[in-house]
Amino acid sequence: MNDRIDSHAGAQAAHHGNDSSNTMIAIEGVSKRYGDFQALERVDMDIARGEFVVLLGASGCGKSTLLNLITGFDEPTTGRIRVNGREVKGIDPHCGMVFQQYALFPWLSVLDNVAFGLKMKGIDRATRYATARRYIDMVGLKGFEDRYPKALSGGMRQRVSIARVLANDPDVILLDEPFAALDAMTRQVLQEELLQIYQKSGKTIVFITHSIDEALMLSTRMVIMSARPGRVACDLTNDLPMPRDAQVQLSPRYNELKSQIWNTVQTEVMRSLESQAA
Repeated sequence: MNDRIDSHAGAQAAHHGNDSSNTMIAIEGVSKRYGDFQALERVDMDIARGEFVVLLGASGCGKSTLLNLITGFDEPTTGRIRVNGREVKGIDPHCGMVFQQYALFPWLSVLDNVAFGLKMKGIDRATRYATARRYIDMVGLKGFEDRYPKALSGGMRQRVSIARVLANDPDVILLDEPFAALDAMTRQVLQEELLQIYQKSGKTIVFITHSIDEALMLSTRMVIMSARPGRVACDLTNDLPMPRDAQVQLSPRYNELKSQIWNTVQTEVMRSLESQAA
């Protein structure tokens, strides 16, 4: 294996060696079982403040399960997860989730959708609308504040979802294949916009995708999950220069990284298929 790809043990030693005050998400010996089904087994991972971590792996390797554990939608069978030093016990308000499906309120305008979480926190109308407008502008939807979701394209709805999460100012933003349902051109545009938002906001982001190209475009770090049960198979720093746009995909380094990742992913996909056939 190329020396730019850390072994699991080496990567974990490096990340655990970071100053604990810089750790935003600490995943410690986490396993998750549903009856006889083992989704995750002994996952250890530290994610530093301000990292953009992309999780890759075959279908069923536990990526979404891990995201649900981080945000507190579910709880580990064994192990623990801490976000910004606090152990996750139930739904954690310090995590914001963006799903593949847009999960907007159809009866609310763009402005009211983005401001909804602030309203639930008791923030006064003027303040929450000013905050919502700032993030609507950040995601490129200025002028659409009074539109309703049904009048927006899929890409625009997903921008509203991202703006709503940002407006709530979480410590961590979790995205579960948010661009999977979009056409290729819209997906590319939103990838570039998400990178700009990431650089402006400085948030810690964990992003799930099946696309190696998407992972390379977005991440500062890529974690490849093993075939079921899910473990960390490979932990790789993405050293492609930022800001990134479509041109970076033509660089030799991009293709080198893509080949390395594909070799690991292919191995895990084949293991997954073999286990299903057994």
